[in-house]
Amino acid sequence: MAAVEPVVGEPAAVADLDGERALLVADVHAGIEVGLRYERGVELESRADERRDRLCSLIDETGVDRLVVLGDLAHRVGAPEGDERAELEALVAAVTERVPLTLVEGNHDAGVAEAFADDLDVIGPGGGALSGNGEGPDASGVAALHGHTRPDPSLRSAAVICMGHEHPQVRLEDAVGGSRTERAWLRGPLRPSVFDGEGDTEGGDRDPSDSGPELVVFPAFNERSGGTWINVEGGSFLAPFLPDGLAAGDAYLLDGTRLGDFRRI
Repeated sequence: MAAVEPVVGEPAAVADLDGERALLVADVHAGIEVGLRYERGVELESRADERRDRLCSLIDETGVDRLVVLGDLAHRVGAPEGDERAELEALVAAVTERVPLTLVEGNHDAGVAEAFADDLDVIGPGGGALSGNGEGPDASGVAALHGHTRPDPSLRSAAVICMGHEHPQVRLEDAVGGSRTERAWLRGPLRPSVFDGEGDTEGGDRDPSDSGPELVVFPAFNERSGGTWINVEGGSFLAPFLPDGLAAGDAYLLDGTRLGDFRRI
């Protein structure tokens, strides 16, 4: 099976894609401080330089041949402009000086692909293959989508599908009642009905043997972007096929700690 290996301690993973190694991240949300100022009147000091340096350092440290962003490279919905565009220009230039950049279009990326058409390879919102031919029962390819739409049926035969959008987090409590929130990975087999546009019913059969590709839901690269508390009762998932589209699913912290079934954390 195709391997997608998280980088310990980081919201990023490395995958082998047909002879090249790629670094995968999701939800960079460049320009988030601009967006928060515009949307909510919240003033925060920009971390644009820190985000860019952290991403470039990961590229250098992992020695990859490509960067794949699983959607929401930008934050504010709409064509990038002003300070947000300036941050994106600096970020894209710094990355592409090192490696090619592939963007899987997310719901926040309207206009980004067009604005940076000469600098990006683009995969549409329904997702697409990153490696492998995606055919037959022994397909070993890696596919990607952002997650704000259902995956294209062509992804059904992939071994692994990588996804962003959800920004999974867990709320952890200690023995004296204190709590903290940490970003997390979510991994599990997808139910085949996800590709047919069908829903699963809460409490229905979730036999992992009746499953499609493994889904890897990435934590958000941007720590300021909030997220879905996957272990809080009544929490609402963002993707139209989660959580019921998972036949089973385990959560992991960035340091690799396995928390077990996300439904029972």
